[in-house]
Amino acid sequence: MRSVSIIVPEHAVLGSITDTQRLFDFANQQLMNKGDSPAYKVVLVGFTRQIKVQGGSFIVQADKTVDEVAFTDLIIVPAISCDVIRGIQLNRRYFPWLLDQYKRGAEIASYCVGAFIVAATGLLNGKQCSTHWAYTNELQAFFPDIEMVNDKVITEQNGIYSSGGGTSYWNLLLYLLEKHISRQVVIDAAKYFLLDISRSSQSAFLMFKGQKEHGDELVVRVQDHIEKHYTGKINIESMAKEFAIVRRTLERRFRKATNNSIAEYIQRIKIEAAKKEIETGRKTINEVMYDLDYSDKKAFKELFQRITGLTPMEYRKKYVRE
Repeated sequence: MRSVSIIVPEHAVLGSITDTQRLFDFANQQLMNKGDSPAYKVVLVGFTRQIKVQGGSFIVQADKTVDEVAFTDLIIVPAISCDVIRGIQLNRRYFPWLLDQYKRGAEIASYCVGAFIVAATGLLNGKQCSTHWAYTNELQAFFPDIEMVNDKVITEQNGIYSSGGGTSYWNLLLYLLEKHISRQVVIDAAKYFLLDISRSSQSAFLMFKGQKEHGDELVVRVQDHIEKHYTGKINIESMAKEFAIVRRTLERRFRKATNNSIAEYIQRIKIEAAKKEIETGRKTINEVMYDLDYSDKKAFKELFQRITGLTPMEYRKKYVRE
């Protein structure tokens, strides 16, 4: 039987704690219904016995304090609901215990922005990590040694797991169930809790925010220029002359600031605009494509799918009520 410790950070998202308990309880019950032993012993672990969560709206009663847990097989780090930097500061007391448990062989799984807590311990340095898409740039900026994986719902490396935004922790939990028990238990759980068992990417949910918190004022001006003129053709050479900078220098500074080439940035702005047009349901896919100065249907479809994980038609079906 695996011991699972769900830590209860201050300002944790309550649902990410209770959903975890429910799923592990379900898996145990499925096994016992077949005459097998339960797979998990789950406890809530806090730095104190009572922890305020969900912005102080609720108090969670921990089963044990960290001092009472000498070893655990799996640690769950739930999502937090406050400012991420404040969340790190409030929960620093967990760091020594997390480091010690990992050193002893425990696995660690973080949900959504709970990744900031794990990252602050240094355990994610040099490793892949996923988090809520809206916090990817912030996590990368604070912890540059992490290899951010923007589109994946789940990452796993050297016994450390992470999940993307929102309710994608369900997919991480299903992944763990399959790894620890069986595919059949995963299928049963997905049916019972009405879960999308195949979701592996959060690209279709991503809203491109422009990556402007980098401090390079010239690059911000170039970004603003692109965002005002994205419906037409943007010539990078002409744009460099307009901003009185050598093209090669501009491209180097742009990539350093945004982690995208100028061409990639233009594509992402265009596809973000296409997504919004498709979501309204007022225009056909072809009309959206022509509005953004694309004439090659195949190229537009491939670009849209590469960025969102869905074809334009699949995206329309997902978000437009017919």
